[in-house]
Amino acid sequence: MADGDAHTAQIALKIKAPRATSGWVRTLRSLPIVPTSILLFVLVLPAIAPQLLALHDPLEVHVPERLSPPVLFGGTWEYPLGTDQLGRDIYSRLVHGARGSLLVALTTIFIGGSVGVALGFVAGYFGRWLDSFLMRMVDVSLSIPMILLALTFAVALGPSFGTIILVIALSLWAHYARLVRGEVLGLRDRDYVARAKVAGASHLRIIGRHLLPNVINTITILATLQVGQVIMMEAALSFLGIGIPRPQPAWGRMISDGRQLIASEWWISFFPGMAILLVVMSLNLFGDWLRDHLDPKLRQIL
Repeated sequence: MADGDAHTAQIALKIKAPRATSGWVRTLRSLPIVPTSILLFVLVLPAIAPQLLALHDPLEVHVPERLSPPVLFGGTWEYPLGTDQLGRDIYSRLVHGARGSLLVALTTIFIGGSVGVALGFVAGYFGRWLDSFLMRMVDVSLSIPMILLALTFAVALGPSFGTIILVIALSLWAHYARLVRGEVLGLRDRDYVARAKVAGASHLRIIGRHLLPNVINTITILATLQVGQVIMMEAALSFLGIGIPRPQPAWGRMISDGRQLIASEWWISFFPGMAILLVVMSLNLFGDWLRDHLDPKLRQIL
């Protein structure tokens, strides 16, 4: 019996216990493959290193090569997605246009989100007349069409990178303020907040230590979903000629440049339109995954 027990113990030692999977590994494994790949190769990598991915200078004009079709429709590999009316490489302009779209999205969401989150905390935490005043400002902001606001600033300040950031940021802050205010209203009367007040904690400490960690997931999800919306806004403004100024490439202006030739030279507008479609769709799917992953009710299921 002793020999049998020793033999069993040796076998048990040889069997390796399964390694516990860390939270980061589980998160990476649960990432949606297709949307993440599209965002990586269509938006993120081109925005980070456009000089490495582009085949030509996006502003370089090749008049003899103007209106060359894509390589699959009789063109050459030198211009895989064809050229526009001035002979500029569509692929290179798409790559460089990704940087402008992503930079506008990140900058406007940071500015508008920061202002909206701060005002939302003020309105929800302090309440009373300050809450009423800030919410009326939110209602006014949401009632103003973004296009009208953009046209007004474009006439007053002229089309520029700063103008488009200002316009979109003014259109975003109200969404954050309303969302955060609603979350804070449900948290400010919790027992741990009351105990912090009794303990003598300052308002700033209560907001930063007890309220902000409970709404940061909601803010993150909203910011992720709004990246696609901002890219659509920037493309619409660039299409109208009041977005990123020329000669810098922008996806919306590329669509506008080819709209008169859509029946014959369709690739001028088709490829930037597909880039916008794929990026926005992927961002929405990624935002849905992030919402499900950060939802405490669904976290154990995932």
